[in-house]
Amino acid sequence: MTDPLDPGSDVGLYVHWPYCARICPYCDFNVVRDRGRNEEQAALVQAILTDLRAQRALTGPRRLASIFFGGGTPSLMAPDAVARIVAAARDLFPPGDIEITLEANPTDAEAGRFAALADAGINRLSMGVQALDDAALRFLGRDHSAAEALRAVDLARRAFDRLSIDLIYARPDQTPEDWAAELTAALALGFEHVSPYQLTIEPTTAFGRAFARGTLTPPDEDRAASLYETTQDVLSAAGFEAYEVSNHARGLAARSAHNLHVWRGGDYLGVGPGAHGRLTLDGVRTATVAHRRIADYVAGVSDRTPWSERDAQTPADAAEERLLLALRTTEGAPVALLSALGLSPEGAPLADLIGDGFLMLKAERLIATERGRPVLDGVLKALLT
Repeated sequence: MTDPLDPGSDVGLYVHWPYCARICPYCDFNVVRDRGRNEEQAALVQAILTDLRAQRALTGPRRLASIFFGGGTPSLMAPDAVARIVAAARDLFPPGDIEITLEANPTDAEAGRFAALADAGINRLSMGVQALDDAALRFLGRDHSAAEALRAVDLARRAFDRLSIDLIYARPDQTPEDWAAELTAALALGFEHVSPYQLTIEPTTAFGRAFARGTLTPPDEDRAASLYETTQDVLSAAGFEAYEVSNHARGLAARSAHNLHVWRGGDYLGVGPGAHGRLTLDGVRTATVAHRRIADYVAGVSDRTPWSERDAQTPADAAEERLLLALRTTEGAPVALLSALGLSPEGAPLADLIGDGFLMLKAERLIATERGRPVLDGVLKALLT
């Protein structure tokens, strides 16, 4: 019998658009300011289309599983550029009825493009609202107000059937009571999918530098744990399932098809500056990373060298990566992965983690329990070290 969770030979597509109107102080993604770059952006769109064709030549005929436009801020893309990329992907990798997601910021200017983006082929919008409080939005360096976010959500509901919202919590001085109220207000907007992320302080960001100077103090471990529990309680009570550590959906249909494809170990092409991909080439799982600088990526595509990295993974490397992703989900990982890692449910450390209630075996899958998910990083370290 075919495993319904097996992604098979289908291939997803991730498109990285690196431009942002403003660089947020918590962001460590591959982004640049979106000013005076019209010629560069036109060249980048053409490079993405050329890269798509080149990768299709490498993979051979495959069925398209999903498309995800991320960034950066892909809602800043010209809708006709989005339409060209969607049309090319559909032509090169004939799909069925697929999910095509685009990440959007809820500024008035970008919300005005929502209808055109829907006409371009986008059928699921992931909205980076991040907070519904103006003071919090200013702290996070966002380019919109709470009122703008509400107007954008209203326009998005008219243009798209599928909507997701990103929110950031564990901000300095945030209480569980404040977060519960903010999260409840966000749910009242009618989203079917919620991605709540704990604020992470990355060393290379503005927040990282502020933390190093002692001018930014995030919540301590106990407060962060309390905020996490509040997240689970509020969303669960509203009918959302935490099908992945940071992703909650109201029903199976609301889950992100693209993310599930990746978490299940499916192949996906990465196009655009700094985009990561995972492709099975000549029977070998291969990790790809595109050149990060826009000029290097455009030149590399022209020279047929779009990737700064192309690494053939060993069976153990591929199994470990798949395990790391799959254990974040309620589906878990196939038990068959364990042998490539020298692990057995009967031997340490796996037997200990199961016995202590952090992991469990169910229907030939290894799954993180409710106890294990909040401390998953530690569980994985114990399992794989």
